[in-house]
Amino acid sequence: MKLTYIIIASCLVFAISCKQNTSSDISTNDITNTKTADGNTNGALPDIKFEEETHDFGRITQGEKVAFGFKFKNTGGSNLIIASAAGSCGCTVPEYPKKPILPGEEATVNVVFSSEGKSGMVEKSVTLVTNCEPSTKIIYIKANIIVPVGANPSDLPTAH
Repeated sequence: MKLTYIIIASCLVFAISCKQNTSSDISTNDITNTKTADGNTNGALPDIKFEEETHDFGRITQGEKVAFGFKFKNTGGSNLIIASAAGSCGCTVPEYPKKPILPGEEATVNVVFSSEGKSGMVEKSVTLVTNCEPSTKIIYIKANIIVPVGANPSDLPTAH
């Protein structure tokens, strides 16, 4: 009997934890197919244009956290949707707009980089998945990480 209660409780916990958020700011009206049924290209696609695709933080001290906002504009003819943004490692954390960006509207992808445990020249990337053509866009950050005075360089990891 106890086993039955444990199984039921486990199923309820699993079902509740897997429930998706039903209130979304994105609807099917925001999605534009790249091709029409007859194979022609749809001219009303969104297009993402960044002011800067690579940001160089210059020299920073090991352990420092730095941030930069990559400004962009939807220069296309329909709503731009960013479905996801992923850093190339756990030290690079992006934050992106979750709502559709209207044609002509500007927005920002914020990127925080933690230099903890890193040294020397590093370059990291953030990959955005969008409803543009092509569907992925990559932006980059760079830094020259300086080891603090007094640290033993042989005890420090190298840049990844």
